[in-house]
Amino acid sequence: MSETPARLAMTPSWLLAQLAVHAHRLSAAGFAAAGARGYHYRVLASLAEFGAASQAELGRRSTMDRSDVVAAVTELAERGFVQRAPDPRDGRRNVVSLTDAGAGQLRALDEALAGVQEELLGPLAAGERQALTGLLSRLLAHHRQTAGPSPS
Repeated sequence: MSETPARLAMTPSWLLAQLAVHAHRLSAAGFAAAGARGYHYRVLASLAEFGAASQAELGRRSTMDRSDVVAAVTELAERGFVQRAPDPRDGRRNVVSLTDAGAGQLRALDEALAGVQEELLGPLAAGERQALTGLLSRLLAHHRQTAGPSPS
């Protein structure tokens, strides 16, 4: 028997908040096992999909705070996963690009994240997972449009 009051257990916002705790824990563990953090994945995925970018642009694309972008890019550069170069259009800033090693790391992190999704969504059938993803995407798009993106 659950110790959760029925009022809470039947409230979508409470359920989402509780599930977010588990999703964050599983994601952090999955990335850590691959020698990374979630911020690393965000930066690498953004560079792979959209190409080289300034750190400010990476922050916007990845919904990350500026200081978190700087820290993630520094860590990734130290490991050879990204490289910084002066922006040819504006020498005051750097452009960050993905290296071949970074593309390899992104593939490893994709695999780690697939395992996390399997663990998180294990009780759901494939169609239910697709439906859930679609519904969550719609909700997120709605709230981003009406309230603007969250800082992280």
